[in-house]
Amino acid sequence: MLRRDFIGASGALLVGAGLVSGRTKAAAIPEASSMAEATTQAPLIPSSGPDYNPVVTLNGWTLPWRMTADGWKEFHLVAEPVEREIAPGMVARLWGYNGQSPGPTIEAVEGDKVRIFVTNRLPEHTTVHWHGMLLPSGMDGVGGLSQPPIKPGETFAYEYVLRKSGTFMYHPHADETFQMAMGMMGSFVVHPKDPAFMRVDRDFVLLTGAYDIDPGAYVPKIATMTDFNIWTWNSRAFPGIDPLVVAKGDRVRVRMGNLSMTNHPIHMHGYSFEVTCTDGGWVKESARWPEVTIDLPVGAMRAFEFDADAEGDWAIHCHKSHHTMNAMGHSVRTYIGVDQAEIARKVGQLVPGFMPMGSTGGAAMAGMRMPTPDNTLPMMTGEGPFGSVEMGGMFSVVKVREGLARGDYKDPGWYRNPPGTVAYKVEAPAVAAGSNGAVAAAAPATRAGRDPRMMTMNVQARRRTIGMRAQDMRDMPMGDTKR
Repeated sequence: MLRRDFIGASGALLVGAGLVSGRTKAAAIPEASSMAEATTQAPLIPSSGPDYNPVVTLNGWTLPWRMTADGWKEFHLVAEPVEREIAPGMVARLWGYNGQSPGPTIEAVEGDKVRIFVTNRLPEHTTVHWHGMLLPSGMDGVGGLSQPPIKPGETFAYEYVLRKSGTFMYHPHADETFQMAMGMMGSFVVHPKDPAFMRVDRDFVLLTGAYDIDPGAYVPKIATMTDFNIWTWNSRAFPGIDPLVVAKGDRVRVRMGNLSMTNHPIHMHGYSFEVTCTDGGWVKESARWPEVTIDLPVGAMRAFEFDADAEGDWAIHCHKSHHTMNAMGHSVRTYIGVDQAEIARKVGQLVPGFMPMGSTGGAAMAGMRMPTPDNTLPMMTGEGPFGSVEMGGMFSVVKVREGLARGDYKDPGWYRNPPGTVAYKVEAPAVAAGSNGAVAAAAPATRAGRDPRMMTMNVQARRRTIGMRAQDMRDMPMGDTKR
């Protein structure tokens, strides 16, 4: 169901005979909306109440609410098994909220009185913890400590006043190892009461997550602690992660939360930015500094801002190289420099079509598009305007374009670089290497009559000794550099 179909009070009523704690009666429970789309939905613009610029949830949506006569803003979350497309070609069976993992983003305003109904459709009990919120102890959502657990079929109501603005999360604090490993999480954004405070033109939010899903399988291994093979933003992996579409001249904020089991150094190309908010609150201007990479700790939120003054397609990704890959195999051997011709000949007699790989690196594998097991993703995939992007996992593109309308978040396609602004191939004669192995200076390159989009560097280097037999090394006189 798309959000435009249920903004307001429409949607399927998911509460049946569930119990409700506290003063609220079952008849007063609002209807629950659901979402099946895996693409980024348009922001939910408020039709009444305080003014604010709504967030855009990457590959997600914002949960609708209703206002009561006595001033409570009411939401309805449903904890339930969900099916999430990680990227085209792979689906995971997870646990989440309202049809998705992560669940929908909750948006409200500082000072709002919120009442959040949580219905449990899981096969075990659950709770919801409101990560970073200042609220009464009994609303904190820690099962057994601050509340009884929400049993299957029950509905509980959480009621509190939003005492501070900022970027927060929600997730279970009951059987966390299973439930968070299965994808139960969501973003919670509280806008400032003053519409002019920290206002930006475009405001994106996402959560990091990691899963261990064997090729051909659908359910994550919940006991995995470190060896994950699927790294996601909002339970999507590149090329399934949508771009962040921005108009040139916009002030842009990106809010990111980390509910995986390791930190993520988030790097954005083309810009410097400043961290302006954490889950603890807003960062004073005097305490900020320019960055191009920000570390995102486990269990934390970070929001950074930049002025979009440079058009282009700018990569944004985790800088841990294995976090920008999909379906990695941890037992893959390294064959760089190994001559596999004889292996290929012998194995090929038994397995027609056998192709040894890895002797010169892994880049060739990204373009082969070889068959893979059912329900898994190639390790490096995704096509760009110049060929294979050779990325996966936690990777997307900030697409800055001139002339975009205020509410336009449609993918504008690939950036058309102005002539003369793309790296190009250098045509140079073969040159001899010096005694120290350095390549001599090449003749100046010419661009005349050449398409810069089709050019790459082509420089001849001296022969290396990779693969040299051990006895060759023993026979080589000390100091001989001619081989």
